[in-house]
Amino acid sequence: MITKKSASARKVTGNVVALVVALFFAFPTYWMVATALKPRKELLTSGYDLVPFSVTGSNFATAWAKPGFLNSLGNSLLVTLSAVLASIVIGLLAALALSRMRFRGRKGFVMMLLVAQMAPFEALLIPMFLMMRDLDLLDRLPALALIYFAVTLPFCAWTLRGFVNGIPLELEEAAMVDGCGRWGAFRRVTLPLLGPGLVATSVFAFVTAWNEFLFALSLVKDQAKETLPVWLSGFQTAFGTDWGGAMAASALFTLPVLVFFLIVQRKMVTGVTAGAVKG
Repeated sequence: MITKKSASARKVTGNVVALVVALFFAFPTYWMVATALKPRKELLTSGYDLVPFSVTGSNFATAWAKPGFLNSLGNSLLVTLSAVLASIVIGLLAALALSRMRFRGRKGFVMMLLVAQMAPFEALLIPMFLMMRDLDLLDRLPALALIYFAVTLPFCAWTLRGFVNGIPLELEEAAMVDGCGRWGAFRRVTLPLLGPGLVATSVFAFVTAWNEFLFALSLVKDQAKETLPVWLSGFQTAFGTDWGGAMAASALFTLPVLVFFLIVQRKMVTGVTAGAVKG
């Protein structure tokens, strides 16, 4: 029998463990921001203070003034948003078919989606490069968006299938009994309930495409079309690495994703919980 005292002790222990885990995952972000705020002379010393006693904004000014930042930001937003939007739309249609329809090979297709998610980017690089070269699509942002679409689509379809499975089919049938067509039942009943799932899936897909470096580096050589991860690598040169500028640029690189997370945090947590269903 669990007493009130033991339950309280378990709660405290759980909170302590959760705090330690949160600090463990938050520490790299803190290190990045602390390094970005330190003067250059403190970054090159043998010791390292966890708390920056001398704070400067010069590293952020250096990162902001580095040529190509705004252009690379625009390129990243263009290819990432295009790929995520296409992945969510096509992935939702695929998820509806896999969840609501029964057809030959459905289970095999679901397993294929899972296998596609497990494939490392490095294994896809050479085939993708050869295909883009033969189609004369190198150095083209739409081609890079197409690559990101192909990379994020299996994840979107697999994840959204779980959310659709969590919505009872009887709700759609009841709407159709009340006079809605199949499309009307989906638009009025299923789609609003899928809102948190769409938000959660789009956030994870956005982070995957936003942080992608390998394809952007290999398929786009035109400096005017490079994305932010490639631009960020410019802080490492043959003369050394500008750690202060690199960390400040990394903080600026993370900021759009962080703001997006804060805006959709509540819906995202609801969506992740709702998507944890069997099927």
